[in-house]
Amino acid sequence: MKLSEMAATLREIGVSPVKSLGQNFLHDRNLAKWVVDQAKISREDFIVEIGPGLGALTELALAKGAPVLAIEKDKRLVKFLRDKFQGGSLEILHDDALEFDTRIFYTQPKVKLLGNLPYYISSQLLIKFLEYPSPISLWLFMLQKELARRLVAAPATSDYGALTLLVQLHYRVEYLRTVPASVFLPKPEVDSALVRVTPRDSRELPACDYKIFEELVRRGFSQRRKQLGKLIRGNIHDWENISVELGLNPKARAEELSLKQWIALANHVAPNSGQARSGHEGRSEEPSACE
Repeated sequence: MKLSEMAATLREIGVSPVKSLGQNFLHDRNLAKWVVDQAKISREDFIVEIGPGLGALTELALAKGAPVLAIEKDKRLVKFLRDKFQGGSLEILHDDALEFDTRIFYTQPKVKLLGNLPYYISSQLLIKFLEYPSPISLWLFMLQKELARRLVAAPATSDYGALTLLVQLHYRVEYLRTVPASVFLPKPEVDSALVRVTPRDSRELPACDYKIFEELVRRGFSQRRKQLGKLIRGNIHDWENISVELGLNPKARAEELSLKQWIALANHVAPNSGQARSGHEGRSEEPSACE
């Protein structure tokens, strides 16, 4: 949908973008097509879309032949989408994505998620839909550029932090491209970025206790400029000796440690017995990194 067509459509259905809902509608069809192509959608996939808006990505995903479940909070847009896509393999769910029960995805053979996430709740949505373990095989998120950079950050950079590690522990994150603010209506104040997320192979990293890993990471990054040993002394009392044993600089800050080094710290605090502990009951899969 071109910019002029989008503006006309919004006027026709009496919808003004609501800032409190983070509504910024994508009007660049070439970009929308490129985004959907990155998902490599087949008829065997089950597509979940968060915040379909006026259906820019929805229409292209449906054209691939896959069923689509679109979660939309704005009831005005729910009505518009239901009218626009009558008779198709699209289900429009009028719901808040933060309250959606993701367990339904386990009934589907292959789930892929698309989302142009509202800036004001994007971190919360990430945490919810990247909860581990997950039945989702691929995520394509349109995010605020600053947040996307945090997800792909490397150690010893200003973007590297707790969110980086908690996501990268179980997932690989690719920064696919920057998305200029000009392709949205209304135009946001900052650029966006598209990231692709896929699950890590369970054998890629050592297993560890996830709760301990998370606790250490959050404590370590609670005061970025403070030496790590002082922040996690409640977990590791003999930091001077343990840091040397693990090959770490005793005066290191949290941002200097790699993902594997954080896993090693967690395994020092709670040595892994070969049976990863996750808090997820009733699972029979092989343990993977920090379950």
